[in-house]
Amino acid sequence: MKDVIPKKSLGQHWLHDEPTLQSICDSADVQAGDAVLEVGPGLGTLTKQLLVRGAKVTAVEFDPILAESLSKADLEVGPIGGSLTVVQQDILSFDLTTLPAGYKVVANIPYYLTSNLIRVLSESSNPFSTAAILIQKEVAERVVAKPGQMSMLSVSAQYYCEVSLGALVPAKLFTPPPKVDSQVLVLRYRTEPLFEDVNTKKFFQLVKAGFSQKRKTLVNSLSGGLAISKDQAREMLGAAHIAENTRAQSLSLADWHALYQTLS
Repeated sequence: MKDVIPKKSLGQHWLHDEPTLQSICDSADVQAGDAVLEVGPGLGTLTKQLLVRGAKVTAVEFDPILAESLSKADLEVGPIGGSLTVVQQDILSFDLTTLPAGYKVVANIPYYLTSNLIRVLSESSNPFSTAAILIQKEVAERVVAKPGQMSMLSVSAQYYCEVSLGALVPAKLFTPPPKVDSQVLVLRYRTEPLFEDVNTKKFFQLVKAGFSQKRKTLVNSLSGGLAISKDQAREMLGAAHIAENTRAQSLSLADWHALYQTLS
């Protein structure tokens, strides 16, 4: 598999640095017997670390050449190694309900996949327990942002998960090196909902409306996004004890919940 040429169109960058690979596994707390979903296994360097730990790995690879190569590869994991199932498929269409409950996710993914992957994993009827995803550093920082720098991505991730940052991975450790550094994003799925009695679809329709005009105040963005008058938007904000000149990026999840409650 060493002769495989990375495809720029698929955002493929190979990571061979063993301490970093081990750090990713550590961030997901991978133990013997764990069911692990690996997204985009590529050349199998991370896969090998998972198998050495005794994990039962389902590796979903979009690239048919890499998927076939990995399924035939001898990863030399030794007698305590786990098991490997390779699936050639787009992870966004993969049936997550086929995995055991409480599975973990480990991935070194193309940057463009981040938002959709987090959404699909989090909204599944069979959600993961812990995930360690190696992504662009700037995007990882956006996911863990605090009020003042929030985005649709951070609100969505933090609604479903407790989020934190793992190891920083310099671009020079990849082949070929990407243009930016990467960082491990750690997601721990909430065992209890953040808020009770929330219609998630309606909640995120509200959040999407709030972020629909990022440079404008919530009065304007809610008015346009929800197709209501500015006076109605002001009433909502007042009832939620949020100032009229506030912008969406300044709200906490508790603020969004307070706004959501004004809808009913």
